Amino acid sequence: MNTILRATCALAVASTLLTASLRAADAPAGLVNFGKFTKPTNGELVEINLTSDMISMAMQLAGKGQPDFTEALSGLHSVSVNVVGIDDQNRDEVMGRMKSVRAQLDAGGWQPVVKVQEKKEDVGIYLKTRGSEAIEGVVITVIEGRKQAVFINIAGNIRMDKLAALGDKLNIKELKKVAGEIMKQAAGSKEPAPEPVPAPASATKE
Repeated sequence: MNTILRATCALAVASTLLTASLRAADAPAGLVNFGKFTKPTNGELVEINLTSDMISMAMQLAGKGQPDFTEALSGLHSVSVNVVGIDDQNRDEVMGRMKSVRAQLDAGGWQPVVKVQEKKEDVGIYLKTRGSEAIEGVVITVIEGRKQAVFINIAGNIRMDKLAALGDKLNIKELKKVAGEIMKQAAGSKEPAPEPVPAPASATKE
């Protein structure tokens, strides 16, 4: 009996480890787990987690009537939004989580595209790219004064030109700001070459 019990336990453990490894292998490169947050005593805690199945359902509901929204959702694996109110009870936890997430992104090869540290706002926006071919992940981390923090992760095959539509339909103002900022940076990197300066009149042939 003991031999059978030990064998059964070993099989269960092996099965669990195999399942976990398969899930890890299936996870897209742009997926980030922010963990669970403690609800503040005085404030809100909003958590939105859209899986691939829910995204497919949303695309079907949107149909042909909302092409921008449908195209923005196409290719996405997941959308995670956490809005955490900050008070004395959870301030250290939230600030520590923000610092930890950003450190992990830096160590994981994510590209910081926007970093703003002002008195009333602290913003960090990161992209996970696959060479110059595709964007696999977007992470937005924001601390708005001493009132709230925002953690957003979008994973999958991401269309940057459709992020604004996605932010508008999901009512994520930070996502709309990011889309505008990234598109502005992209346009700035493609500025036309300056026109040649005409030669001085004295250098021209008479």
